[in-house]
Amino acid sequence: MGVAGWKNAGKTTLVVGLVTAFVARGLSVATVKHAHHGFDVDHPGTDSHRHRQAGAGQTALVSARRVALMKELASPDEEPSLADVLAALDPADVVVVEGWKREPIPKVEVRRREAARHDPLHPADPAVVAIAADHPVEASVPTFSLDEIDRLADYLLTLRP
Repeated sequence: MGVAGWKNAGKTTLVVGLVTAFVARGLSVATVKHAHHGFDVDHPGTDSHRHRQAGAGQTALVSARRVALMKELASPDEEPSLADVLAALDPADVVVVEGWKREPIPKVEVRRREAARHDPLHPADPAVVAIAADHPVEASVPTFSLDEIDRLADYLLTLRP
């Protein structure tokens, strides 16, 4: 299930709420987040950062609690597709995808008055299955207040194959 919207619409807050709601229902959850800008999960001074700075194309950071694999891409053309990322995940009951607003996956559109843009995804995007907003919205899909996380989670679970 995707969560999409413009910058500052509240996507991450909604994803965190949905993950919490799904986990509370006993489901295993994986998430995928798309970043439109350069990001780094590694920091100067750490051993793994030094490995990457030395030229390692891939660096795995492994402990008894988590694993992180960082891969340097030579160009933006190497960015993996959503399908590639999903295929690499371990099986989960629910996968919540943040971003990838143009992907043809079922998604919740998030709208907030404080968002960077206000042009709606729905109704032009037929993959939008619901809208969560901080203001009243007229739409042909179910609409939810941003604070109706449990109600939205219940609805989304009815859409699972």
